[in-house]
Amino acid sequence: MSWASSEAVGLLVFLLPGFVAAAIFYSLTSFPRPGAFDRVVVALIFTAVGQTITEYGFPALAGTSENSRPAGEWKPLLSIIVAVALGLGASILSNTDLLHRLLRRVRLTRETSFPSEWYSTFAQMGDSHWIVLHLAGERRLYGYAEEWPSNPERGHFRIAEPEWLDDEGERTPAEGVSAVLIPATEVTMIEFMPFGYGNGG
Repeated sequence: MSWASSEAVGLLVFLLPGFVAAAIFYSLTSFPRPGAFDRVVVALIFTAVGQTITEYGFPALAGTSENSRPAGEWKPLLSIIVAVALGLGASILSNTDLLHRLLRRVRLTRETSFPSEWYSTFAQMGDSHWIVLHLAGERRLYGYAEEWPSNPERGHFRIAEPEWLDDEGERTPAEGVSAVLIPATEVTMIEFMPFGYGNGG
């Protein structure tokens, strides 16, 4: 029984950095959290990469040189540090589209690193454009999206400087309103207009 317990603890210690890296990645990106099996697969991938870096990337710290401290003293801490770095690095690559941008330039893919076209559009245009939300009931709201949902099926838009648009495109400011929350489920279409377009901004 003690043998089984020690083996289980050893396996947990071995896999823990992968789960740490996966937890950091999913907490810092908008990717939906997968099912239990897929989460284990992602954690195993992070574990494989992290353990390889720990074993071969830092040989002195891992205890392979004569003058270094024993491996058992350093490896758990080093594994966690590597896991945090992997989680942060994967999050940066995902949130900035850096890797996929390079791959698109060499024509290896047409995909982005973002979880959906919805998220990709807002990530690339949301901070530099005014938007027009077409709402259910043929209403239109013009303004600046300070926040937007990562998923079009849930969450809210927070629109600053809101103005209602009539059929002729004339804008009517919402007097006394600094921002308005609009449920994503009420939005049927979105237009993006760059700053400086028309009289906006």
